[in-house]
Amino acid sequence: MSSATVRDADAHAASGVVWRDRPLHWRDVAAVAAGAQLRVADSARLRIDTARAIVDTLIARGIPAYGVNTGVGALCNQAVDRPEQRRLSRNLLMSHACGVGRPLDTVQARAIIAAQINNYAHGRSGVRWVVVERLCELLLRDCVPEVPSRGSVGYLTHMAHIALVLVGEGHARLSGVRMTGAEASMRLGLPPLVLEAKEGLSLVNGTPCVTGLACLALARTERLLEWADVVAAMSFENLGGQSAAFAKEALIMRTSPGLARVGENFRALLAGSEMLAASQGARLQDALSLRAVPHVHGAARDVFAHVAEVVNRELDSATDNPLVGGTPEAPEVFSGAHAVGAAIGLAMDSLSTAVAEVAAMAERRLDRLLNPMVSGLPPFLSAEGGVCSGFMIAQYTAVSLVAENRRLAAPSSLDGGITSALQEDHLSHATPAAAAALAIIENAERILGIELLAAAQAYELQPAALARAPGTDAIYRRLREAIPTYNDDRPLAVDMNAAGRFISNVSLESVALRPSA
Repeated sequence: MSSATVRDADAHAASGVVWRDRPLHWRDVAAVAAGAQLRVADSARLRIDTARAIVDTLIARGIPAYGVNTGVGALCNQAVDRPEQRRLSRNLLMSHACGVGRPLDTVQARAIIAAQINNYAHGRSGVRWVVVERLCELLLRDCVPEVPSRGSVGYLTHMAHIALVLVGEGHARLSGVRMTGAEASMRLGLPPLVLEAKEGLSLVNGTPCVTGLACLALARTERLLEWADVVAAMSFENLGGQSAAFAKEALIMRTSPGLARVGENFRALLAGSEMLAASQGARLQDALSLRAVPHVHGAARDVFAHVAEVVNRELDSATDNPLVGGTPEAPEVFSGAHAVGAAIGLAMDSLSTAVAEVAAMAERRLDRLLNPMVSGLPPFLSAEGGVCSGFMIAQYTAVSLVAENRRLAAPSSLDGGITSALQEDHLSHATPAAAAALAIIENAERILGIELLAAAQAYELQPAALARAPGTDAIYRRLREAIPTYNDDRPLAVDMNAAGRFISNVSLESVALRPSA
């Protein structure tokens, strides 16, 4: 998360997040995922109760409604008699809980649950209040369902595994201890729910899974982009970059809010640098990995702003199918495709590409820091050449992660696929898109962490005793409080892992001078 997000999350953790008459913001979901509690106000509960009453009328009058009194998928034309509708709801959880792979972490599972609650609070799904209340209880009482991370083509499987715990099935971690869903229910003093008609479908349906994960991706990307500017500025200073490329009067010629923001950050971070003052005029222009930082980082920030808007629109939407409307006296039911996550899947693909490009540029700057032909510094930032390899192989690791990002950034939205006997013959793969984005972000944090280590080491090997800018000096000193200079005296992986955590956990406002807000 960015500094602003961290402040928001801290505030939410103290006061909680409340769903009133407006849907959650992506920052709210990120805050709940990080531990803040989520409450649903009475006004939202009224909408939930009204929607349930509409479903009850549909059932009582025998009005056909997908997944309420019919089968699902290719079985949508098969009627389900009223005595079997409860069984249908439970069976949907059992058959759809078919995820595989390692479980999601606690933060990811909580994010999905928060997005589920947000979806139901619109009052268009028709689940009973007790279902929403139980989901809130899971968050409140640190009961995290065990959710396999793989197997979704867009939705269904992840949310089915969450719902298992509500009915006393599956597995969960209660205060960190793994147990069955039945045991968790007993320890919480909450008897397993008996689901009513439509509730099983609503519990597995819609886009809360990708939306919750997307909120986490936004929080991590916001922080990453701030750190990317800082680390790039440190490398730029070490390499004697030509700062005229970042002058306001030069950058203003290209229209981009993100580019302008990065330019402001660079000018603030590098103001007062004796190192840069001494290098001005040394060359006409720098390599693109230095002079194009505002253009690449700025473009990524513009993509981020668009993706944030898409995710907030998703939170503002009811994404169940079917949706209900009207009144209990005059019920309406709408069967459509609002559960399809094409918009947010495309947005996640876009975010993946943007973050992957920022990370790829970081690796190019890292290579320049290590190459004595362009840096003027000892090879691989080792004071003892030959005996010590310094950061030589760390750059190999960064190259590997960049290549992995390139593979991960292939658009999930284009994968296609056909399921459910031709009934569902177009798939958005939105949840895999969000999972790929999170993996790319983690790789990018590690790549920037390696560049940060190299930039700090480069400062210590500069041939002239010239002062760093106050802004970059503050970052350097903060890093050295956590990670000492590297002298081939310990496994470098230890430092690299610590630097990755530094990027993902340390807020820039904890440093004396941070980029402009």
